[in-house]
Amino acid sequence: MRPVVRGKFIFVGNEKFYVRGVTYGTFRPDAEDARFPDRETAERDFELMVANGVNAFRTYTVPPRWLLDMAREHGLYVMVGLPWEQRTAFLSDRREVLSIEQGVRKMVRACEAHPAILCYVVGNEIPAHIVRWHGRRAMEAFLKNLVRIVKSEDRQALVTYVNFPSTEYLNLPFVDIFCFNIFLETQSAFTAYLARLQNLAGNRPLVMAEMGLDSQRNGTEKQAEVLDWLIRSTFAAGCAGAFVFAWTDDWYCDAHDVDDWDFGMVTRDREAKPALAAVRRAYAEVPFPPDAHPPRISVVVCTHNGSRTLRECLSYLREVRYANFEVIVVNDGSRDDSANIAREFNVTIISTENRGLSSARNTGMQAATGEMVVYLDDDAYPDRDWLTYLAAAFRVSNHAVIGGPNIAPAGDGDVAECVMNAPGGPIHVLISDSEAEHVPGCNMAFRKSCLKELGGFDARFRTAGDDVDICWRVQQRGWTIGFCPGAAVWHHRRNSVFTYWKQQRGYGAAEALLERKWPEKYNALGHIKWTGRLYGKGLTRALLQRQHIYHGFWGNAPFQTLEESQPTLLGVLPMIPEWYLVILALGGLSALAFLWPKMICVLPLFVLGLGVTIWQAIRSAAQASFSDGNDSAIHRAKLYSLTAGLYVLQPLARLWGRARHGLTAFRGSRTNQLILPFSRRATVWSETRRSREEALSQLVKIIREERPVVLGSDRDRWDLETRAGLFGAARMTMIIEEYSPTKQLLRVRYWPRFRLEGVITFLTSMILAAGAALDRSWVACGVLVLVLVVVLGMILLEAARSMSAIRAGVADGFGENKRAD
Repeated sequence: MRPVVRGKFIFVGNEKFYVRGVTYGTFRPDAEDARFPDRETAERDFELMVANGVNAFRTYTVPPRWLLDMAREHGLYVMVGLPWEQRTAFLSDRREVLSIEQGVRKMVRACEAHPAILCYVVGNEIPAHIVRWHGRRAMEAFLKNLVRIVKSEDRQALVTYVNFPSTEYLNLPFVDIFCFNIFLETQSAFTAYLARLQNLAGNRPLVMAEMGLDSQRNGTEKQAEVLDWLIRSTFAAGCAGAFVFAWTDDWYCDAHDVDDWDFGMVTRDREAKPALAAVRRAYAEVPFPPDAHPPRISVVVCTHNGSRTLRECLSYLREVRYANFEVIVVNDGSRDDSANIAREFNVTIISTENRGLSSARNTGMQAATGEMVVYLDDDAYPDRDWLTYLAAAFRVSNHAVIGGPNIAPAGDGDVAECVMNAPGGPIHVLISDSEAEHVPGCNMAFRKSCLKELGGFDARFRTAGDDVDICWRVQQRGWTIGFCPGAAVWHHRRNSVFTYWKQQRGYGAAEALLERKWPEKYNALGHIKWTGRLYGKGLTRALLQRQHIYHGFWGNAPFQTLEESQPTLLGVLPMIPEWYLVILALGGLSALAFLWPKMICVLPLFVLGLGVTIWQAIRSAAQASFSDGNDSAIHRAKLYSLTAGLYVLQPLARLWGRARHGLTAFRGSRTNQLILPFSRRATVWSETRRSREEALSQLVKIIREERPVVLGSDRDRWDLETRAGLFGAARMTMIIEEYSPTKQLLRVRYWPRFRLEGVITFLTSMILAAGAALDRSWVACGVLVLVLVVVLGMILLEAARSMSAIRAGVADGFGENKRAD
């Protein structure tokens, strides 16, 4: 069977294929210009490779047919290099480009889709200065075309490009395997860079195509030591494989024998070095050494009417390769056949009335007997080594929570593929390459002691938002969240537009619940302020956001990264659901042209706003990637069109869900008390001594029951701000005067804040109303005056509500003996 890619790993049939490879060659060319040893030497090499746990080798030129046949006989797979001259400015000459393309086509045909082929390599370390000369996008387009040529000649082939740190910024989503050459000689630096590469690889397999150490300069014992931790670190990081550079010291390059480097595991005479034994031991224990006492893990699957996918979930759990785990199914009031399906498996079943997802998760936690509690959604199923990776990640870290990738499986239909590429899916947010701010609940593991100390999940989150809440609570305690790329699960996406709409509406409602509990995590518009970076498919691309490549001085930096500037306000606005309200308002103003013809000047703004929304959806959908089976141009155009439509639909669904549960830019207060919005002072005599920090913390806790509270930064002259919407807010500051060891006088000053958004809207409405009056378009003037009054009323009302929340908080928090100055 030909190898295939499934998510983060490579498979042959139904078995995961960890690549345990070595590089082979290049060798001195023979009479036929083949850069490989004779048949007898190759036979001995392959026998020795297999005896030492090697299952694949990488060549830098196309091997002759007999070598591929011999590899197949020994059970070895071959990563076939397709060589061409890449050290010249080849893109400058169209004839050179055509020659490279024809050469690649000819080399692939020579292999005739041989079953020993692991993958083809369309390029290896194109020099950084060549890429810089031609430009990133031109090079990406060229490599994409080479991949297309290979697949046109061998439809089942896997194709890759082998990159290196100097051109890390190349964006190559069209390759099947993400391959890198890395030569780092300290374990900490190597491990850290692997974590970075995993985030660049996304949901594709990461394979180290070259890594090794020169024994001539470092000694054979040092080489063995380094190769041992290189291999173990690679697989512990969730990589799909590695190629050790090199099999032998026999190396021919640039028309001469290389004698001043010895990277081989065997000498030129094929005598084994200590490195060969080290590699054999490391490869024998992939992905981790056996654990005689694996910690017990409890897997909790919560289901509510999940019969459609529950059997698949539990079937895959039965195949998980881990010696010490239990499965607990919490049947949360299902009315379908979920309970009967669960009884077909050796699992613990707990049935309850329908109490919601968080309650079901807590029920599973209480019944768990493991040191770790791992949550898996009923519409997801795990990789066989899922728990092994999670257990190893907990063993080498102090994280309270660890999550992993969730990958959409193939074969769920066209709509599911489009939803996979659309916004609103389960994504992870990373603070660094290995530490997360948020991991999705469909693949989330806890130390049970930490989860119980937190009191479990908040039961108010019945369908969504529970994972965000628990992650914030974990970080509030000072604990950390880890991300483990190897701990992957397959997670089905919605397979109809209606269910996608319903899901996004529910997420909008969950956002409203989260904002009430965590107002400081939200901005004035009611959107989460993530600290980290979002990773996953379906991310909306901000308009006008520039990208820069760090090349270093004269382009010589060894690590060259892609950097993105902070998106501008205009670039971010079309990404938020409330943008649709802006378009609606512009459309309404444009309609006033029937009453006052000069209002036609607003029509271009309406058309521009609508066009920006559509353009952003198209631009974001262009990032989508679909399975190779969707090769018809018309079919793929339909998929991209549907994906773009989902980019338009998703903010509307979120807006609907948020608005129905009170989370809007104009969200009101939870109190009906109002005071006139002008600056006020209050003093409170206290017989109980407390620090200023304690007094402020108590005040924040009380005010949050009425209004969202934002704390001032270390550069602000105010302590806290309360918000009642987009247009109005209030700020407050406090001092404490000490009069005796137990007596204090608290002085509070608070004042209204009329936000810039409200002021601009008010002034615009006033100017338009005045213009309509001057033209004697009284009906239009009346409509605009009404808008003016409404905006002014909202400004004053929101400021008044914010002021009243502070006054009520001071009264409730510091007693009845308060007196106003």
